[in-house]
Amino acid sequence: MRICTTNASLVKGNISREARTRKTLIISSIISLSIIFGTVSDTAHGEAPNSGNFVFQCRGDSYGSICGSCYATAVAGLRKRCQRYKGAIIWYDQCFLKVSTINSPPTKMDYENTFPMHNPNNINGDTQLFNQKMKNFLYELALKADKPKADGTGLLYYAAGTKRLGKNKLYAMVQCTLDIFHCKVCLEWSIKELSKCCEGKQGARVLGTSCNVRYELYPIIRT
Repeated sequence: MRICTTNASLVKGNISREARTRKTLIISSIISLSIIFGTVSDTAHGEAPNSGNFVFQCRGDSYGSICGSCYATAVAGLRKRCQRYKGAIIWYDQCFLKVSTINSPPTKMDYENTFPMHNPNNINGDTQLFNQKMKNFLYELALKADKPKADGTGLLYYAAGTKRLGKNKLYAMVQCTLDIFHCKVCLEWSIKELSKCCEGKQGARVLGTSCNVRYELYPIIRT
């Protein structure tokens, strides 16, 4: 999934040759970064109005070579598909990358650049009961993601797990980017958005640049 945009939430002003070149340099330069685990963000490229910044994050259960490979794929994807745009977001199953000309404060969550999607198949049985238990489980994971790490260096910002629902086994994960302050708030908002679009489906997710939620009835969590 990709979004190439001139949306005001990602870009400021009219695109110039300098800005387009600046974005190309940003995307080229970040290829060399060593991606081991978690989030990489940078805001040190250029000056307004042609400055640029990026946020990259792998899924919480993806790291090492898998994370690095997804990063390289995301960079190549933006360079190929979004070269003429000042702002761009690209999502893959294992990671996402956002390039923007606007520096958003870490306290500001991005509720605009979100994308819901769902499995085309409906669940069998009591849909209302499934929806309620699914949401309750996602809220449980949101609380876990908002807890401090064991070493006290910050919040977890990621949680995943499984839950038996009758004959089905539910697999779910939630994650926030490390550049926001209110992880649980973002996750709870995304869970509500998921409920609007995808109730009764065998799987669904809400992709965002501040947080993501997902559930399926098949294994999605790497161990």
